[in-house]
Amino acid sequence: MPKLESILIIDDDIALTKILREELSSVGYEVEVINDSREAATRLQNEFYDLILLDLKMPEVDGFEILKELRSKEYPGKIIVLTANANVENAVLAKKLGANDFLPKPYDLDELLITIQKVLHS
Repeated sequence: MPKLESILIIDDDIALTKILREELSSVGYEVEVINDSREAATRLQNEFYDLILLDLKMPEVDGFEILKELRSKEYPGKIIVLTANANVENAVLAKKLGANDFLPKPYDLDELLITIQKVLHS
């Protein structure tokens, strides 16, 4: 049996991550959630995920810092920024820092699933 593709959701919105985990798990992804951005930085030093869904605005460590840290260490996984702070400046900066794609919240599930497939298989 093939290994499920793994997704890590890093977002401080607990209600949203619960729904997103259920949606992505139901279509066959192995999904983990971290609601604490400091914990995310620690966990990613030792664990690999095929894809990270990353929020930008979080207490303590924001998504831009996590993105910089991951790419400075040449983290091989793909990263999609999923944020309520979607604007051109944030999209451009996220791409410059190494995000593979950028989507606004609230998200459209079909668009998110298409984007995940595109990013994972590009």
